Order: sequence, then C-alpha cells, then structure tokens
Amino acid sequence: MSLMAEPDPTGRFGRFGGRYLPEALMPAARAVEGAFREAWSDPAFTTAFHHLLTTYAGRPTPVTECARLSEALGVRVLLKREDLAHTGSHKINNVLGQALLARRMGKRKLIAETGAGQHGVASATAAALLGLSCTVYMGQTDVRRQELNVFRMELLGAEVVPVASATGTGTLKEATNAALRAWVSETEDAHYCIGSVMGPHPYPWMVREFQRVIGDEARAQCADLLPAAVPDVVVACVGGGSNAAGTFAGFVDTPARLIGVEAAGGSAVDKGVPGVLHGFTSHFLQEESQVLEAHSISAGLDYPGVGPEHVHLAESGRAHYPSVTDEQALRALKLVTRLEGILPALESAHALAWVVDAAATGELPAGSTVLVTLSGRGDKDVQQIREGLR
Repeated sequence: MSLMAEPDPTGRFGRFGGRYLPEALMPAARAVEGAFREAWSDPAFTTAFHHLLTTYAGRPTPVTECARLSEALGVRVLLKREDLAHTGSHKINNVLGQALLARRMGKRKLIAETGAGQHGVASATAAALLGLSCTVYMGQTDVRRQELNVFRMELLGAEVVPVASATGTGTLKEATNAALRAWVSETEDAHYCIGSVMGPHPYPWMVREFQRVIGDEARAQCADLLPAAVPDVVVACVGGGSNAAGTFAGFVDTPARLIGVEAAGGSAVDKGVPGVLHGFTSHFLQEESQVLEAHSISAGLDYPGVGPEHVHLAESGRAHYPSVTDEQALRALKLVTRLEGILPALESAHALAWVVDAAATGELPAGSTVLVTLSGRGDKDVQQIREGLR
C-alpha cells in the first residue's frame, strides 16, 4: 500500500491529523467526509472535476526544462508549472473540487481563509463560475501586503473580511480562526473551503486528493522526458503543504528523494512540537503550550503549523523538510527570473532556493535531475520583492 494512502478511520496519518472540533461543527465535518467519499467514487463527479481542470483551469500544466539555470547550477532543473494554471497557482485544483462538492451537497456559499490571497482568489473564481456566494477571511497584515489579490477577489464578487488580533500578527492563523467561527453559524448553507492539507478530517486527505493531479501529471511527463523515468529529487515549498502533498503523491512510490522546503521563520516540521490547532493535531511552533507566530516574507508560508501528513512523511523518513531564509528565497527568485524569464511566487522561491544552495554545497551531486513544483507566479508579490531586494 502506498505511504500516501487514505488515513486511518479516525482521520490520522500515523500520530497526526484527526478531528478536534466543537460539538457544533462535528456533524458538518462528518457530512463533508461522507459527501467526499461518495463523490470521489462517483464517475460522474470525477469526470466533471477533470473536465473543469482541462477546459477551465488549463491542465495539464507543462514541465519546463530550465537550460540556463541548469548550466549555472550543474544539475538538471525541471519546473512543474502550476504558475500557468488559471488564477496563477495550484490553488484552483483543490477549489474546483471543493466547489463542485459544495454544490453537490446543496450549499450556496463558500467560506474560505487565505494568506497570500491565491486561495481566496481561486475560491472567488470557482464561486463565480458555479453561482455560489463567497466570503474570504484574510489577516489584516496580509490584506495590506496583498492588495492586488484583495481587489481581484472583490472584482470576482467575493466579500473579503479583514481579521485583526490583539495578540496575533493578523496573518493566516487569525484568518483561519475567523473562518472556523463563521462556519459554526453557517453550516446549513455554507461549505468551509479549506485551502491546504490542514484542518479537521477529511480536509487534509481530501485536499491532497484534489491536488494529486499535480504529481500524477508530473510523473507521466517525467516518464516521457527522462531516461530514468523519474527525477532524482522532487522539491516543493511547504506552508500548510498542499502543492507539496499533491506533488509527492505522484512520486512517493518511486526512488525519488522528496524535499519539502519550509520558511526558516515557520519551520514547523523541524522546530515544531506536537499540538492541536484548527481542528487537527500536527507540529506547531509553541512555547509553554502557547502557539507562536510564524514569520516569512511570503504570506503563503506564514503559518505556525504544517499539514499532518507532512509530519508523518518526515517521521517515516520518506520526505525531508529543510528550511531557507527570506534572503535565500529572494536571491533564488532573482536568479531564476534573470536566467529563465520566469518570476516565481515567493512561496515557490523557497523551493528554488534549496535547489540553488544544495547544488552549491554538493548536497545535490553534479548531474542530478531535480523537479521543482513552481506553485504560483510572482505577480502578486512584486511589492514585497521590491522592498526585500532594496
């Protein structure tokens, strides 16, 4: 059985995951699980989902050979181009699946949380497509640094609710708190559309399955492109971890090394300790049982925890989770942009930074083949990039 199979009956991957919710939300979470199980085994649902991925989201996304970057680093670099999907990131894959599920369940509204804004944009997009209303909760700090995405959501018809916190930093953690509170009062009419492989069961599993298309496509594309059929190393950035989980699902049963790159200021796999937050147990940055604030130049990596399956993959030894700093990410972003004419999102720049540094130190032997999932494009981050490079 694949390591990335269905979680156990309690929704756990090894020691992590589960469903820790107030009693008022338990029926809603169980209803989502039941509806997903039924839909995911229904050919009519999966056909409709893949039809939208093809005709609306623009799949399959290509694998791009980076000739100039490869020459500079001494390793062969391939990019899985999720930045070319509709709305500019991998987020559209999961949201189209959840929006179809919400409609199947008779819901008329999507509730979403967002950090960098890409999940919010994808949620607003799917809601507009399928005739649903949409409310997106976003930390006040992220609202300021992602003004472009806020406007995109509003243009698509979504309500964006800024979330402040007297004790927090106004980022993804606070947005998730607010979205969960809203779901309590709107379970009859609304579906909570979680953007990553976190939250109560079945979300970590369900989101991974909707994102599995990344890894399945990349596996087939690499089989056509590479003499060995699979790359030596597969790399993706990790905040909550959905693009990495989707990518790893396609390669977990191959000899490829799996590398999930976290932000140094939010490296929950390495620096976190077991705890419970937002309905699931995983590793979280904590001190004396108090959840700490994460930091990253990338709003999408500014979360104090990580999806439970990633901690399970780390504990099993199947995947490894190094971290890189803001400065390393900015240097890699500039290098890739100058050499390949591709402006990656700051999230993706963390994955690229690990490749750049690992090639320089020899952790990636010369001649290795590396596949990097480019989870999104950097248009949304231009202001932060400009300020960071100054």
